[in-house]
Amino acid sequence: MEVKIGVQNVAREIVLESDQSPEEVEALVNTALTAGGVLNLVEASGRRVMIPVATIGYVDVGASKKGSVGFGTI
Repeated sequence: MEVKIGVQNVAREIVLESDQSPEEVEALVNTALTAGGVLNLVEASGRRVMIPVATIGYVDVGASKKGSVGFGTI
């Protein structure tokens, strides 16, 4: 699943692929925002991403889009 995180005063968003469900990611974001501190997410490859919650502009949680093969889509 793809997670996009917008950070305040940064032009590029953070994009990562996670094996966690959307509900798990939402719970982690809500907990981090209410408790303050840092949002910790783990990418599918095992890489950890830590973002201070004070700088989070938005979090977009959604299914990853598979690339199409060929010239047309059906």
